[in-house]
Amino acid sequence: MTYQTIDEANKAVAAKVVASAPFLLDVVSAKQVIPVLEGKVLLHAGPPIKWENMTEPMQGSCIGAVLFEEWAADEASAKALLESGAIEFMPCHHVDAVGPMGGITSGNMPVFVVENKTDKNVAYCTMNEGIGAVLRFGAYSEEVVNRLRWMRDVLGPALSKVLHTLANGMNLNVMIAKAIAMGDEFHQRNIAASLAFLKEVAPILVDIEMDEAERKQVMKFLADTDQFFLNIMMAASKAVMDGARMIQEGTIVTAMCRNGENFGIRISGMGDEWFTAPVNTPQGLYFTGYSGEDANPDIGDSAITETFGVGGMAMIAAPAVTRFVGTGGFGDALAISNEMMEIVIDRNPNFTVPTWDFQGICLGIDARKVVETGITPVINTGIAHKKAGVGQIGAGTVHPPLACFEKAIVAYAKKLGMSI
Repeated sequence: MTYQTIDEANKAVAAKVVASAPFLLDVVSAKQVIPVLEGKVLLHAGPPIKWENMTEPMQGSCIGAVLFEEWAADEASAKALLESGAIEFMPCHHVDAVGPMGGITSGNMPVFVVENKTDKNVAYCTMNEGIGAVLRFGAYSEEVVNRLRWMRDVLGPALSKVLHTLANGMNLNVMIAKAIAMGDEFHQRNIAASLAFLKEVAPILVDIEMDEAERKQVMKFLADTDQFFLNIMMAASKAVMDGARMIQEGTIVTAMCRNGENFGIRISGMGDEWFTAPVNTPQGLYFTGYSGEDANPDIGDSAITETFGVGGMAMIAAPAVTRFVGTGGFGDALAISNEMMEIVIDRNPNFTVPTWDFQGICLGIDARKVVETGITPVINTGIAHKKAGVGQIGAGTVHPPLACFEKAIVAYAKKLGMSI
C-alpha cells in the first residue's frame, strides 16, 4: 500500500506498534533458530563492525564466547583465532536478534524466542547473566564461562519446559502493562517485571521434572536477578518494531543500536539500511573508584527499548531509577519524558503511566521531528569500563548523534525524488 503523505505512513507504522502482540514462546539454543550460527559466527550489538575496531569490552566478550564454544582452549589462542579472520562477525539485528552491551551471541547460547502474533514475526535475545563479572560487559573468566554453560545446560532447558506448558506462550503485553504501573521503565529498572515473570514461572517450575538441586539454583537465580526481564523486553521490542517496519514508508525510527564505534538507526521508509555516526560516551553516576575517564563509548542493542517507547523515553515511569542514572529527581524525570513527546507522533494507549497522569508511553520516534527540533532520544544505559573484564562501573544516560537522523531524512527525501 502506498500512503498519500509521510504523516499517513507514520500513523500506519505506529498503529502496527499499538496492535502488536508479543508472546514469549520458548528458550532454545541460538543455532536452532539462527542457522548461520551453525558455523564459526559471532553476533554482536550495533551496526556492522570489524574485530579491529571493536572496543575492549566487546573484544573481551568475543574471547569469552570462543572459550564457551570451545573453539580455543585459552585466552591467547582465542584471541589469535579472532584476529586470524576465521570467525565471521554479524550484527544481531541482521538475523532478527538483539543483544545487550557487547551483544555477543554464539550458537550454543540459549536465547528467548518472542513471536509478535499480530505479524507472525519472531525475535531473539540471549538471557540476562545477572550482575558482576558478566560476558556482556567483556568479562571472560572461568566463572563467566561456567555460568554461561550452566545457563545452557540448566536454566535454558528449565524455562523451556515451563513455557511449553503454556498453550499460547506468555503474553508479554500484559506483563509490561502491569510492571510499568509498578515503576519499571524496562531499561535500567526491570525489578517489577522480573518478579512478575518469576510469579508466573514459579508454580510451574516446582512441578516440572528436573534435578532438585538444579531447581533450587534456577529459582534463586531468577529471584536474585533484578534485570532478568530486560532481555525479554529487548526481544519483545525487536519483534514489535520489526513487525511495524513491514510498512516500508515513512520516517518512524524502527531500530537504534550502538557498537562502541558507531551509533546506528533504521527508519521505516528505508528498510534495512543503517544510518550511522560516531557514538557518544554515556554520562551518569559511577561506582566508587571510577570516573568518566574509565567509561567505554556507548554500546549495545538495548536501545531497542527506547525505540519502542520505554527506557529513557519513559523515565517518568520509574522515579526510583532517576538518581541511579544521574538525572536528578522526579521533576527531572518528568521534564525528560515531556521533552521526548516532542519527537514522537503519539502515545501508546496500551501502556499507561500512573506518574504521568495515566497517559500512554511515547509512540513512534519521528526522525523528521528529531532533525527539526534538535532533540535526540534519551537512552538509559549501564556504563562499561573501557578495559575488558572490569565490567559495569556505573549507570547513566546517553544520546544518539543527531547526524544519524539527518542522514536518514536526506536519504528518504532522495528516495521520494526530492532535491536536496
